[in-house]
Amino acid sequence: MKRNEELSKLTHVKEWDFIVIGGGASGLGSALDAVSRGFKTLLLESHDFAKATSSRSTKLVHGGVRYLAQGDVGLVKEALKERGLLAKNAAHIVKNQSFIIPNYTWWGGIYYKIGLSIYDFLAGKLSLGKTKYISKSKTVEKLPTIEQNHLMSGVVYQDGQFDDARLAINLTQTIIEKGGSAVNYVKVVNLLKDASDKVIGVVAEDQFSKQQYQIHGKVVINATGVFTNDILNMNNPKHGKLVVPSQGIHLVLDKSFLKSDDAIMIPKTSDGRVLFVVPWHDRALVGTTDTLLKDESFEPRALEEEINFVLNTARQYLAKKPTREDVKSVFAGLRPLAAPKDGSKSTKEVSRSHKVITSETGLVSIIGGKWTTYRKMAEDTVDEAMKVHRLGNSPSKTEHLSIHGNVKPEQVDRTNHLYVYGSDIPAIKALQESNSRYAQKIHPDHPFTVAEVVWAVRAEMAETIEDILARRVRLLFLDARAAIDSAHNIARIIAEEKGYSEEWAQQQENEFIELARGYLLTPYSPKVINLN
Repeated sequence: MKRNEELSKLTHVKEWDFIVIGGGASGLGSALDAVSRGFKTLLLESHDFAKATSSRSTKLVHGGVRYLAQGDVGLVKEALKERGLLAKNAAHIVKNQSFIIPNYTWWGGIYYKIGLSIYDFLAGKLSLGKTKYISKSKTVEKLPTIEQNHLMSGVVYQDGQFDDARLAINLTQTIIEKGGSAVNYVKVVNLLKDASDKVIGVVAEDQFSKQQYQIHGKVVINATGVFTNDILNMNNPKHGKLVVPSQGIHLVLDKSFLKSDDAIMIPKTSDGRVLFVVPWHDRALVGTTDTLLKDESFEPRALEEEINFVLNTARQYLAKKPTREDVKSVFAGLRPLAAPKDGSKSTKEVSRSHKVITSETGLVSIIGGKWTTYRKMAEDTVDEAMKVHRLGNSPSKTEHLSIHGNVKPEQVDRTNHLYVYGSDIPAIKALQESNSRYAQKIHPDHPFTVAEVVWAVRAEMAETIEDILARRVRLLFLDARAAIDSAHNIARIIAEEKGYSEEWAQQQENEFIELARGYLLTPYSPKVINLN
């Protein structure tokens, strides 16, 4: 993944079969589906891959227990199948995770055991394990930090967990390996149309050099998630609002709040949503909320009432009560929901299933959906595009397509933080051994090394401090203070690798620290970390 090489293709290729706008889950999935069918495919992302929604999820690959309760069996069955496929196609990223529902009523254990047994049944051969009823003492043994007052029993079920941004990078690598092209920081600023008002390409601008490109393609796919309306506006200013953003936030706590490899699932909170406390990269991830917003943003911020809701709910179920000072990082993500037709403000009733829409101009848009079903969303999108644009009937090849980094499950050592790199681990270890400086940690409290930063720049198209600390090694999401402390050195490593000036490095450092402060609930002043 070298950005200059990908940029050069924008001028060398006369016409693409598919141009995909958007480097999140749906865009990356669509580009991979198209290129694996043999189409000449280009993906353009205006920021970094997975910058918005697709790096800010609850990190779950799941069928959706909540949707089962709502009676949406079709969505759950589809998602459970996709969960199983993803666990096979990206075993280094996706893991089988045990979840425990603590029950504080006598009937809760029976109720959830029956409901989740249906969940297991719907998964069929791709089930991750059977649901079990456990006693109060066993629940406390498995979850030593659970609130024990009035606790009656527990129900254990299996679901999937993953690292969302890392999967996005792996999908990008796979697209390029399959002969496609994908480039970040190239923004589509307009659509190209012929005399019949049909879309025949895009006008795109490199966000660094400001150079513009006219790029022609047989099919243009709008896979921009919460920004779908922006592209539809370019196509037809009178299209109306098809997508509304719903915000979900997550608080990251020290692992002392969840001294367990099991996750906690609270099935009913005061706002009607479920709440998860999930072990993730040696931290406890707590979320989420469901707040309808008027405007979309690449850098959404948690609202005060959302922070209070998550903290208050967590306090009800954890023996160690978290406070604002305990929050290592807070991040917000936006869900792209199909706009409610009745104009209501409730998002709980809006289906999370996806829709593919083709405009009269031939622009194909994919809306809705979630990470778990990204592959099926992509298959449906490319199927529709091929049908509308008469590009033959080549079937999707992605159901059993191995994603970059994939290894056999038994080869994954999750005690080593490098496990998310899968088959790239030997290359990173070789970097560490090639130079003693590369083996150093970028922060004393975290395992990430300089080699991973160098790898991100050389092999994973990381262009900024944020690209590295938010989406390549995830430090911003795990510990925002540590990320702020690391910014100075990361900026100098990027500048050294790319031949940039000290002025560039200083500006990068300042910009990142300003952004990272938004992930904290209390003020913080940077500390200098000395690297040899």
